[in-house]
Amino acid sequence: MSAIQPPTSTAQLMQRAEALAGHSLGELAEQFRAQLPDNLLLEKGWIGQFLEHLLGASAGSLPQPDFPELGVELKSIPVDARGKPLESTFVSVVNLQQPHLESWHTSVVRLKLSCVLWLPILTERHQPLTARRIGMPLLWRPNQAQWQILQSDWEEAMEKVCLGQFDKLNARFGEALQVRPKAANSRVLTTVTGRDGEPTQTLPRGFYLRSGFTQTILQSLAY
Repeated sequence: MSAIQPPTSTAQLMQRAEALAGHSLGELAEQFRAQLPDNLLLEKGWIGQFLEHLLGASAGSLPQPDFPELGVELKSIPVDARGKPLESTFVSVVNLQQPHLESWHTSVVRLKLSCVLWLPILTERHQPLTARRIGMPLLWRPNQAQWQILQSDWEEAMEKVCLGQFDKLNARFGEALQVRPKAANSRVLTTVTGRDGEPTQTLPRGFYLRSGFTQTILQSLAY
C-alpha cells in the first residue's frame, strides 16, 4: 500500500473517515491492495492499523495520539447490529516500573482520550472478516463528568501500582477504566516493586475503556 499523507485538519480527517463508512473491509482491502490476515486472533491489531493507514495516521507505536498534529486518537471498535460495543478498548500500557513519576495531567491516557475519533465496525457472529462494514465516524471529547470518572479510575489504579497491590487491579476495578493483562502469553513477565518493597514479577498491564462506558459515548454521539 502506498503512503497516505496525514490530514491537515480535523475536518479533512472526518471527510476521509466518512468516505470509508458503508464499505466492507474486503472492499477496502481490494481497493487499496491490502492483504487480509488469515487469522485475526494472531493479528488482533490489523483492523486498527489498516484504518490508521487509510486515514493517514502518523504516530505509529509512539505514546501519543494517532494524529499528533491534530491531537486526535483513532479507535476502531467492533459493534453489533444495535451499535453495542462487543469488547473493551485498549488505551495505553500501564507504567509499572516508575509509577511514582506519573501524574494524571501528563499521562498518556489523558493525552490519548482528549479527542477520539470512533470508527464503529459492524461485526456479526461467525461473519468473515471481509464482510465486516465500517460505520459512520463519531468524534468525541470527554465532558467534565466523564473526565472526572476517568481521572478517578486512573489515579486509583496508579496508587495501587505504587503500593504493589496488583491483586486489587482485577476485573471489578474501575467504572470507566479497566486494568487488564497486556501480554502475548502468561510467560511474559516484568519486574516490579511488590507490597513490601521487594522486586517481584507480574504480567504487563494495560488501561482499557469498559464496553459499557464506550456504549454511553457512542449512544450520546449518535443522537
